[in-house]
Amino acid sequence: MKHIQFIILLLITTVSFSQEIPQALNLQEAIDYALQNNRVAKNAQRDIEAAKQQKWETIASGLPQISASIDYNNWLKQQVSLIPAEFFGGNPGEFAEVTFGTKQTMNATATLKQKIFDGSYLVGLQSAKVFLEISKNAKEKTDLEIREAVINAYGNVLLSEESVKILERNITVLEKNLNETTKIYENGLGEEESVEQLQITLSSIKSSLSNTERLKTLAYKMLNITLGVDLNSTIQLTDNLNSLTSQNVVLSLLDAEENVEQTIDYKIAVNDKVSKELLLKLEKSKALPTLNAFINGGYSGNNDKFQFLKNSQEWFGSSLVGVSMDIPIFSSGMRAAATHRAKINLEKAIDNLTETEQQLKLQIESAKSEYRFAIEDYHNKQENLSLAERIERKNQVKFFEGISSSFDLRQAQTQLYTSQQELLQAMLDVINKKAALETVLNEIPKN
Repeated sequence: MKHIQFIILLLITTVSFSQEIPQALNLQEAIDYALQNNRVAKNAQRDIEAAKQQKWETIASGLPQISASIDYNNWLKQQVSLIPAEFFGGNPGEFAEVTFGTKQTMNATATLKQKIFDGSYLVGLQSAKVFLEISKNAKEKTDLEIREAVINAYGNVLLSEESVKILERNITVLEKNLNETTKIYENGLGEEESVEQLQITLSSIKSSLSNTERLKTLAYKMLNITLGVDLNSTIQLTDNLNSLTSQNVVLSLLDAEENVEQTIDYKIAVNDKVSKELLLKLEKSKALPTLNAFINGGYSGNNDKFQFLKNSQEWFGSSLVGVSMDIPIFSSGMRAAATHRAKINLEKAIDNLTETEQQLKLQIESAKSEYRFAIEDYHNKQENLSLAERIERKNQVKFFEGISSSFDLRQAQTQLYTSQQELLQAMLDVINKKAALETVLNEIPKN
């Protein structure tokens, strides 16, 4: 009993460890975790396993198939046949009522069937391989999309975290300014408008902080969903927005080779074309004859009472071997219409492949352009923030020295706060645009 309890405890412990939620993750660890635990990713892997089973299912349909049957019949009232009575010495023109066979019968039969030739089976084998390849490509595309989604969600959390810190610092500075300005006003050395201007600015920043904290909570929940963990799980992010942005400024990526054939969307379009070719083959194969062989054997027993399980019951054996050929001759144009429809779908798939190739080239160029702009904009916003900080410091000095008005100070502060948020957004854009470019190029760095 103790051994059984120990095994159960071990199993519970193993399950709990396998479902353990990480406490801290950097970006790459978050990506790796999501690729294993995201629900969409797991279903994509299950689709591959299902495709493998379907492939074997198709193969097995052309291998020998054995079936068996047992039939039991009990005549509640046996059928009567009329036979001329003169066969039994009766008068000509009269008939005798006769019943044939016993009241109860039992038959047991086993049959082996084997395909010899079937055009649709040959096409089915090819289709099963293509279907498996389609499932693998779908998994690859899903992984790419999940990777990009994790990067976006992770970056949004970092953005909200940095926004909260900046807003809190701004509030601290504003409260200090407001306190000093209030004292100046109370001593009769300043105007009430100056106090009111700072109160307006402080109220606006506090409102922004409250909203940003709510957005931070939602950002964490979105990240949890993307990772495949419980919505309310608590996970600490070990990367920070500044270092992550620096790591994602990779100018060499802008010169990456545009190998469209290696992108997942192109592979999917190729698979669609191949599948349409196989459907055309399938329709054509329906005009070919099919050839099947079979062999069966069985035993039958007859009795007026149910004594089939007794040793005294006599059984009669039989066996049969044969070949059947099914030859399609005339279908009133149905097969021709189906074949023509398959040709139309193939032509559409060929055009879709060409269109996909052209669209991918455009997407790559667009993604490179957006990534280049994101890097340029990031550097520009860094410079703008430095200037805005200098302007705000100068206006603070001028304001407290009585050289400039509270309106000038508020305008400088507003410009600073806008520059802070613009820089954070520019940093996030660098990270996201790089992920988007890597996705469309199907060029994921190996870590």
